[in-house]
Amino acid sequence: MRRYCTRISRFKSVSNGFAFLVLLCLTAFSTAQDLTIYTEDWPPINFKTVNAIDGMAVDLVRALQSRIGVNQEIHLVPWARGYKAVLEEPNVMLFSVGRTPEREKLMRLLGPIAISDTVLYTRKGSAERLRSLRDGIYALPVGAYRSSIFVDVARKKGFQHIEQANSPQIEANMLLAGRFDMLVESSVAINQILKGIGHTSGEIEKVAVLDSLELYLAFSLNTSPEILNAWESALRAAKKDGSFQKIYQKWFPDEMPPMDVQRLGPVDRL
Repeated sequence: MRRYCTRISRFKSVSNGFAFLVLLCLTAFSTAQDLTIYTEDWPPINFKTVNAIDGMAVDLVRALQSRIGVNQEIHLVPWARGYKAVLEEPNVMLFSVGRTPEREKLMRLLGPIAISDTVLYTRKGSAERLRSLRDGIYALPVGAYRSSIFVDVARKKGFQHIEQANSPQIEANMLLAGRFDMLVESSVAINQILKGIGHTSGEIEKVAVLDSLELYLAFSLNTSPEILNAWESALRAAKKDGSFQKIYQKWFPDEMPPMDVQRLGPVDRL
C-alpha cells in the first residue's frame, strides 16, 4: 500500500511539473502575441498594394512571425504615428527604422535587416551645378520625409533649410516640380518611390552620398523580454538557415544581405 501511494505521489509530482511547463509555454506564447506592429508606406521595404501590405521587410516580419508562432496584424500607418507609438506605448514594434546613436537610447533595435545609402538627389542635369557651389549648397532648401532619418542626416551634414513632406511620394513630386533642388532619400527606395508617382529614375541624378543607413526592427523600450528574445531567436535562425538571404535577394538581387545580428538599446539597470 505504501509503495502504491509513493507511485501516486510521484505521478502527481510529474503531472504537476508537466502542467507547470505547459502553463509556462502558454504564458510565453500569450506574451509574444501581445505586440502591436506598425509599418509605413516606403517601397520596396514596406508598402501598401491594392489589397495588402508588401515589401522586403514585410516578407521578413511574416517569416519571423511564422517561426515564433504568432500572427499579429501589421498596421500600415503614417511614419509619425508609428514613431510616436514606439516611443510612448508598451509592446510596440515599428519597421523599418534607421539606426542612429540617438535612437539606440529611445528604443530597442534588432537587426540589421537591410542596408542602404542615404543619397542627396536632384533633377537630371543639375548635379554638376549644385556640386560646384561647394559649401554654398548647404544654404539651399532640401526635401526630406517628415520625422524620418533623412531629416536627421540632412541636419547633421549642415543643411539649414529642410522642407519636410508627409510621404516620400510627395517629396519626390515636389522635387520634380521644382519646389526645391534636392531631396534626401534611400538608394534602395528611390526607384520604387518614383515609379509609384509615374516617374522614372532617369529623371533624377545623385549629387552626393551622405551616409550609409542600417535598417532595423524597432521595439518600444518597455517591450517584454519574452517578446524581444523570441524575435531575436527567430532572426538569428533565419539568417543561419538561409531563409533571410532568400527574402533579401528576392527584392535586392544585386545586393549583399547583412548577416550579423545585433540587439541594441539602453542597458537595463537592476
